[in-house]
Amino acid sequence: MIPGHVKLIAVSKTKSEDEILEAYNTGHRFFGENRVQELLEKQKKLPPDIEWHFIGHLQTNKVRSLVPYVAMIQSVDSFRLLKVIDSEAGRCGRTAVCLLQFHIASEESKFGFAIDEAMQMLESEEFRNLKSHRLCGVMGMATFTDDTELVRKEFRCLSDYFNLLKNKYFRDIPWFCELSMGMSGDYNTAIEEGSTMVRIGSIIFGERR
Repeated sequence: MIPGHVKLIAVSKTKSEDEILEAYNTGHRFFGENRVQELLEKQKKLPPDIEWHFIGHLQTNKVRSLVPYVAMIQSVDSFRLLKVIDSEAGRCGRTAVCLLQFHIASEESKFGFAIDEAMQMLESEEFRNLKSHRLCGVMGMATFTDDTELVRKEFRCLSDYFNLLKNKYFRDIPWFCELSMGMSGDYNTAIEEGSTMVRIGSIIFGERR
């Protein structure tokens, strides 16, 4: 059971429009995609009150097409990417809502900031000059493993990062409040460690075909 204060993002990547509508008709309004083109195609055809979250690795050359249509970019994994997002959001008169993605897993294939890298960015004049984005928290993915204690340790690490950034840079910023962690296999552990947003696919839609 997911507590009421935790937002459920239904991960709809590879799912058909009919499958998404089926979930929509049960009350889901927050959907997550990891490919820009797939998100844009679905966004055009599905109900306009769906809140789309981008959760995959985002290439800078795809930012312009994505920014006008997405409610949140959860996977900001570099300063370079954030600068492009800010520029494109300003160009189309929007404020891009973002989370900073941190690398917390033991797997090298995962993307994300290191904590010292993120702090260096947040303390830079170049960051302070950005005007068209809103950082609302952090995101991370734990190692894909059955080792629950390792996963818990990684989620606790991300929670510590969130608290550090909140207290040092965002203490008086009420919208810096999201800790996005936890997927179908580990969301209970994530919630126990303070997650405010879980990204769940297979439990909602069934195993990937």
